Amino acid sequence: MKIGLYFGSFNPIHMGHLIIAHHMVEFSDLDKIWFVVSPHNPFKNKNTLLADHHRLELVQLALKDFDNLEASNVEFALKKPSYTVDTLAYITEKYPKHDFSLIMGGDNLTSFHKWKNYETILEHHHIYVYPRTTGKPCDLDTHSSITLVESAPMMQISSSFIRKSIAQKKDVRSMLPKTTWNYIDEMNFYRLKPKIN
Repeated sequence: MKIGLYFGSFNPIHMGHLIIAHHMVEFSDLDKIWFVVSPHNPFKNKNTLLADHHRLELVQLALKDFDNLEASNVEFALKKPSYTVDTLAYITEKYPKHDFSLIMGGDNLTSFHKWKNYETILEHHHIYVYPRTTGKPCDLDTHSSITLVESAPMMQISSSFIRKSIAQKKDVRSMLPKTTWNYIDEMNFYRLKPKIN
């Protein structure tokens, strides 16, 4: 089975994430998308994150009606901070019958050369890139291991915008799956003083 790995903090997961993932699995040769919830992105401040189990729960709630989209906590047991190359080595060994590819936005591709052992990732895994407004052309656009999915919708929703909006008491329900919003509202997340534990 060909699995696309969609890494992220998902703090919180929102409709933009779902639209991108659903497009990728429907309009590419990927069979499934795994949303890999990252406990600590090396490029992000961990203090802004909800607890790992809460973000995983948000993703699971958002994906419950999609057979080809799945939540993964594979990084929770790995050494922190999490580096994609290490996660790929672990997951490939654990699931040898699957073929794992990466899904990322064009903005991430422009900084991909800064990732730990990025050459190893390109050698062993394919990367599907969807457009982002902040993405710029880069030398990797034409690499044989990279597919630019130009038909993917361009999303401008961000988790940081949603967090800020909730803190400002704005109505962002249309940007989130209903199940996700209900959990955020029930737990009082992202209000003036975010609950992160």
